[in-house]
Amino acid sequence: MIEIRQATINDLLQLANLFNLYRIFYRKESDIEGAKKFLSERIQYEESMIYVAEENKKLIGFTQLYPQFSSTRIKRYWLLNDLYVSEEYRGRGISKLLIERAKQLSRDTKGAGLALETEKTNIVGNRLYPSVGFSISDKTNFYWWDNS
Repeated sequence: MIEIRQATINDLLQLANLFNLYRIFYRKESDIEGAKKFLSERIQYEESMIYVAEENKKLIGFTQLYPQFSSTRIKRYWLLNDLYVSEEYRGRGISKLLIERAKQLSRDTKGAGLALETEKTNIVGNRLYPSVGFSISDKTNFYWWDNS
């Protein structure tokens, strides 16, 4: 049975491994120590909400959300920044369970909703998100300034 629950500092080692695989998926170099430090800080300082999918005491997926604020809506909303399921567990609806938990977080915090972005080349994600109620916004343009 798959359990979706909030991550704790006790999950750090398994979670860091999943997070590292997620970063590799997005063409970043492997950095387990960096992943541990980053996630430890998010959990310790309560800067994000991380939910994990667990089966038989093994973490098999996660999602990480960051609180954002909308001045025009005068509400908080949540940025669904990360979503990852281990390859061998894909196709079982785990991503949908994690997204449903993220939606519940938005409802519980009286948020305006969830926002996310994914690469145009992410075929699986671009099929998944509309299937769970997300729609592509044609009202705004997304811009990025790179400080590197």
